[in-house]
Amino acid sequence: MSRVARGDREAYRVLVERHAGRCLALARRLGAGAADAEDLVQEGFLRVWRHAPRWRSEGARFTTWLYRVIVNLHRDRWRRAPAGAWEGEAGLATLVDPAPGPAAALRRNEVARAVQMALAELPERQREAIALCHYHGLTNAEAARVLSIRVGAVESLLVRARRTLRVRLAPWLGGEEAEGDE
Repeated sequence: MSRVARGDREAYRVLVERHAGRCLALARRLGAGAADAEDLVQEGFLRVWRHAPRWRSEGARFTTWLYRVIVNLHRDRWRRAPAGAWEGEAGLATLVDPAPGPAAALRRNEVARAVQMALAELPERQREAIALCHYHGLTNAEAARVLSIRVGAVESLLVRARRTLRVRLAPWLGGEEAEGDE
């Protein structure tokens, strides 16, 4: 980042190559469709370039700061957009598995869609916590920095999100819990 702050385009290219894929996955898991996720990532890296001179390494890892940029951009866009304006509003990444046999592939795709829908129905903060901790491997403390909340609040969001997902996905995953049972 110090090289990027001095205008080093090659260092910037390396940062983009190294982190764009994970940022794209984060944007998709937050609920952006493919095109919107690409726009968010592009805008996020534009902010990296513009704000590189102000970035300080003492506070957090670069990825923690970058994920915060992506989360904030997603929140801003989501709140400004009229209902249904986002391409694939619940466009969380569809999981495709090249499993042998059409029945297994069909079942996996059905479960993936159910997971996608359940994640999309979570409250925004819960969805963000799940995406950061479970899909991107951030610790609760790192996720707390990204979301600008306390670690205990992240833990609470994760507990509530897991509980909701467990209930909503029970029929798909062979569980006995029904909607509303806890």
